[in-house]
Amino acid sequence: YYTRIYADPIERDVVYVLNTGFYQSRDGGETFPRSYRVPHGDNHDLWIAPTDNQRMINANDGGGNVSFNGGDTWTDQDYSTAQFYRVTTTNHEPYHVCGAQQDNSTACTPSGGWNHLSNDAGGPNFLYSIGGCESGYIAPHPEDTDVFYAGCYGGSLSRYDHETGLTRSINVWPENPMGQSAEDLVERVQWTFPIVFSPHDADLLFTGTQKVWRTTTEGQSWQQISPDLTRAEPMTVGPSGGPITLDQTGVETYATVFAIAPSPHDADVIWAGSDDGLVHVTRDGTSDQPSWTNVTPPDAPDFVRINTIEASPHTPGKAYVSGIRYLVDDDRAPYVWMTEDYGQSWTKIVSGIEDDHFVRAVREDIVQPGLLYAATEETVYVSWDDGANWNSLALNLPNVQVSDLVVEDHDLVIGTHGRSFWILRGIDPLRQISSDMMGEAPTVLFDPKDPVRRFDNSVQFLYHLAEDAERVTFEFIGPDGEVIQTFASDGEVAGGGGFGGFGGGRPSASEGSHRYSWNMRYPGYTDFEGRIFWAAGNQGPAALPGTYVARMTVDGTVYEQDFEIQMNPRAVAEGVTMADLQERFDFAMQIRDRVSQANEAVLRIRAMKEQIDARQEEADNAELQALGDQVEEKLGAVEGEVYQVRNQSNQDPLNFPIKLNNKIAALLGGVEGAENRPTDQAYDVFGKLTGELDAQLELLTIIIQQDLQQLNELLQSLGLDPIETENLIS
Repeated sequence: YYTRIYADPIERDVVYVLNTGFYQSRDGGETFPRSYRVPHGDNHDLWIAPTDNQRMINANDGGGNVSFNGGDTWTDQDYSTAQFYRVTTTNHEPYHVCGAQQDNSTACTPSGGWNHLSNDAGGPNFLYSIGGCESGYIAPHPEDTDVFYAGCYGGSLSRYDHETGLTRSINVWPENPMGQSAEDLVERVQWTFPIVFSPHDADLLFTGTQKVWRTTTEGQSWQQISPDLTRAEPMTVGPSGGPITLDQTGVETYATVFAIAPSPHDADVIWAGSDDGLVHVTRDGTSDQPSWTNVTPPDAPDFVRINTIEASPHTPGKAYVSGIRYLVDDDRAPYVWMTEDYGQSWTKIVSGIEDDHFVRAVREDIVQPGLLYAATEETVYVSWDDGANWNSLALNLPNVQVSDLVVEDHDLVIGTHGRSFWILRGIDPLRQISSDMMGEAPTVLFDPKDPVRRFDNSVQFLYHLAEDAERVTFEFIGPDGEVIQTFASDGEVAGGGGFGGFGGGRPSASEGSHRYSWNMRYPGYTDFEGRIFWAAGNQGPAALPGTYVARMTVDGTVYEQDFEIQMNPRAVAEGVTMADLQERFDFAMQIRDRVSQANEAVLRIRAMKEQIDARQEEADNAELQALGDQVEEKLGAVEGEVYQVRNQSNQDPLNFPIKLNNKIAALLGGVEGAENRPTDQAYDVFGKLTGELDAQLELLTIIIQQDLQQLNELLQSLGLDPIETENLIS
């Protein structure tokens, strides 16, 4: 159904031909005895290095492969080059992203928060197929997250249950159309035909041929609810292909309903668009025989494919229509229209979109009315004024066809034809930008997404500085009004208490937009230089669910935003309560504080030993040398019970048993490893270890009161400063 011919840049008689296979001729094309085995079929492109014909890149329906030996072997297709026709998301928590990939299966993958799934399922980035095939829409069931409806060419439509693995064919008209012209088919079904659930009824599913159909019986039966809604002009429904061979696999079937959009406001309102340029709407869609009105935009050119219709999530009667026409007269212009009166009038809204960036889909933000996103042939665009003006939202997105997009909670999810799925996370700032910010933007701290425990590792803040600042600070304030932690652009950290565990770093004070994150934890334990622990990093206890405040201060001017740390819904479903988490938090704080006590004892001992060494160097006195060594030995014995002083590398704890501070610190990982209250045995171990720590701290007190006091008396008699025993930790 296509052929590409490439000449070897070095060997005159060598020719390559690409089709479903990949062939080579060494006699100028008279014969093609060699067929290359590439990782995937349907070969579309070939690059050969001009000075080294052994180096090749082949592009096919599976992606890209590289050869360094003239095609004898090829690299695997381990790159994110999937070609998705559409993208949809599920109601999992967090959501999954799904699409049908060219010449491969359908594919769903978690957006995050599913790392507990085993490697047998592919690990944290696993993919799973959900019926259908390469070309179709996917409609996840709104309530049962195991059930999916998916399409394939030839009108194939399947119901798939991921829990059981069972698939059922539920085609509207299960007659195989292969090789037939569109005009000969009872039901004309496009390669990519719509499959859409009603937002009002989880049992109501729509699909399209040249008509609109619905089922409330999971596809056991279908009811036609429209007449033919296409032009169906004779010149467009005849044989496709030729003159050598016809090409009628389903993608060429024309005059079909290509887009269906039920209104989220009124179950009676359903929009439909055809691939040959018509837009219809019904306002009695729940009746047995709905009536449909042709509301095609009057300035829509002939045969513009109505690729996507977006029924506004905010305004009844409002819709956005995206059309593409590159297959007609090579017209690559963008076509987007908006109506606010059920199609009685239309406004074309493409200002700011490049002339050749034709638009495949426009979606309205689910939170902010009039905030629009456009999927184009080259990138993503955004509009803050309901399409009156568009701006590029490319950011770090490579130049790629964006086939579809979905606004999902706090994210913008896109499917691309060649670069797989992409997610722009945390689009809340886009919802807060106003048109007056488009010029000289003021200093602002945007309202963040509310984080969910164990799904989100941090809370993310976007802020913009109108100009360079002398000092920027971030304070995080708990539900009790107390400052938990403070971070400053000049490196000062207040309210932290000790080293490590902050997760914030220094906020930028430079002009422009910046991102800052807080790991939603309290300060870690007091630390000391060179500490080596096993399985016990220094991070403070996790903040409880509740309402917090982020306070940004820029050269004395204060900006604040509230945010809520939310409970994990899976934990709630398992019966975890706020009281359980409070108990966990209180115990974690106790653990942290006891580790701090142990580490402060180490710091105190080391500071006293340093002073003893200094005094011994000041005076050449045998008695001082002997008594000082004796005191240091006793102090060292306590230190050695509190901390494994022989540790020099991260692997040393395998050779030298960990001591009290490490053992107590290691309890924190177990206590905070789950959203549950601590186990009884965790309290038992904590009690045992803290009892042993108390014994060492008591011994340290005795050494200070008796042995160190005797040493200080000797120092006084020698005219030397005594050993300081208090205020030794800064």
